[in-house]
Amino acid sequence: MTNDFDTMTLSDYLAQGGKLTSPENVPPRYRGELLRLMSSFVDSELAGSAGFAAAINWAPGIKSRIAASRITLEKADHAERVLDLMEGFGTDKALYERAHDWAAREPRDSTLEVKRHGGDMRLSVFHYPLTGWTDAVVMNVLMGLATQHAVGELAHCSYQPLADVLRDVLPREKRHMELGIEGLEWIGASDAAKASVAYWMPRVAETFGPAQSDRFDRLKTMGLRLTDNETLRNAWRAEAEQTLCALGLY
Repeated sequence: MTNDFDTMTLSDYLAQGGKLTSPENVPPRYRGELLRLMSSFVDSELAGSAGFAAAINWAPGIKSRIAASRITLEKADHAERVLDLMEGFGTDKALYERAHDWAAREPRDSTLEVKRHGGDMRLSVFHYPLTGWTDAVVMNVLMGLATQHAVGELAHCSYQPLADVLRDVLPREKRHMELGIEGLEWIGASDAAKASVAYWMPRVAETFGPAQSDRFDRLKTMGLRLTDNETLRNAWRAEAEQTLCALGLY
């Protein structure tokens, strides 16, 4: 005699909130999509860490220097935690870490429509350079708010080891964003801060992906995504505008 679980297909199991727990029970198509998600997270954290490292020397005081150092260190640590999971799927961790120049950036006015860094899976926003302390703080706040929505969703994905790591990471990412808000409160509603907001808002918005996405539909059936791109983007935009208005920057 069989029960419903014995006869349930994997897709039905995942669609109903089922979880996978190890590389051994992950089917090929799921594996490919999962590794793509993990690579995007790892590459974005490594690129974010490398890009923010310059902000340590731009910091206007010891407290802000410590904050920049913490963000640089912890983003690299977050990348390593997910890269450790990828090792279970056969990823060569040592080779991966040096596969790209994580500090490399495109020109500030690039559209990035064609140019990509080979297999570099960082989010598009991490291809753009920071220009100084104020610019770094603004980007950190806007991207930190986006992370709470995008990574917050992935923290409920169907691959349990990844969900567990991301739930551990999220509070530290939130603290990075809060440190940025503290920095903006010190900077004030300057023309430079307002110019950075205008520059970064559309670029951070792009990180959520297209409004209509066949890939999202595919990931949803696998339990790897839950909320569509546009819903996440709108939730981020509302929170970002509220945060910036309170600072006199929107």
